[in-house]
Amino acid sequence: MTFTLDSEEAARAWVEDTFAPTADQWRKLDHFVALLIAANAEQNLVAASTIPTMWVRHIADSAQLLTFDSRDGEGLWIDLGSGPGLPGLVVTILSARPMLLVESRKRRCEFLRAVIGELRLGHVEVAEAPLERVATRPAATISARAFAPLDRLLDLSARFSTESTHWLLPKGRNAVKELALLPQPWQRMFHVEQSRTDAESQILVGTGKIGGKQRGKR
Repeated sequence: MTFTLDSEEAARAWVEDTFAPTADQWRKLDHFVALLIAANAEQNLVAASTIPTMWVRHIADSAQLLTFDSRDGEGLWIDLGSGPGLPGLVVTILSARPMLLVESRKRRCEFLRAVIGELRLGHVEVAEAPLERVATRPAATISARAFAPLDRLLDLSARFSTESTHWLLPKGRNAVKELALLPQPWQRMFHVEQSRTDAESQILVGTGKIGGKQRGKR
């Protein structure tokens, strides 16, 4: 990956070229952006400074995760700490993947359910609870945009993973540093990809099961 999207127009063009959204998907993406901006006036869903660059900072930033896991319609995608639905709702709009949004904060869950209802997204559900209280189920994909430090994230979500689980974990500028702190068996599961939306941000991409026997070993 050798470029960074640097404008709203470039972000929309990249989404068009990469996913060829239908007219209905474009409508839903634009409506989601409008709902997010409106709700942000009532609760802090995204940083106010990012509103002028919503497509770069939030829509394309979320959509890029699909380029690392194109199993459309295959297996449950779990989005940890989904907040306002980033990346979960963007993935839901652009794909047929069944989605579980895990979010513990009541008002954010109310927003998620309102968007799901208004956009008629039938293949997504919200788990309003800390991850520790969410029933275990196998995940084909696990994403987490801003959930927890990497070691804790993996420890908490290990029970959802299988040998074929894809991990898509945007980690900003700290990806390499956080990866280096993991036990060696966990480190070998992941590689680092450059974000398309921020030259200084990176994404940890991996496949496999986080097993209890690996914990605490270097």
